[in-house]
Amino acid sequence: MNKTKKPLYAALAACAVAAVLAGCVSIGHTFDTSKVSAIALNKTTQAQIQQTFGTPTRTGTDDGSPTWTYLDYKISVMGLQRANDLYVKFNPDGTVKSYSFNTNQ
Repeated sequence: MNKTKKPLYAALAACAVAAVLAGCVSIGHTFDTSKVSAIALNKTTQAQIQQTFGTPTRTGTDDGSPTWTYLDYKISVMGLQRANDLYVKFNPDGTVKSYSFNTNQ
């Protein structure tokens, strides 16, 4: 191995060791799951969803309807510690058409 590659490999190895020692990975962001039950079909707006749950982890469309997905996953060396996901589909007028919430809590 030439001398210029040694520092790069050392840095990569150090990062790998740090990740293993840290032992946890988060996906998405924490959101208040107790407020999911307050979502009202055909009444709650996109602005209210964003104000309550923050910026969605992903956005897209489902059958032409805008969708927002919120993820809050925490995975550790010991396995899945927390899994919350909220999927919200919107009407053309920007109100909630449907939603689903899943958790392991």
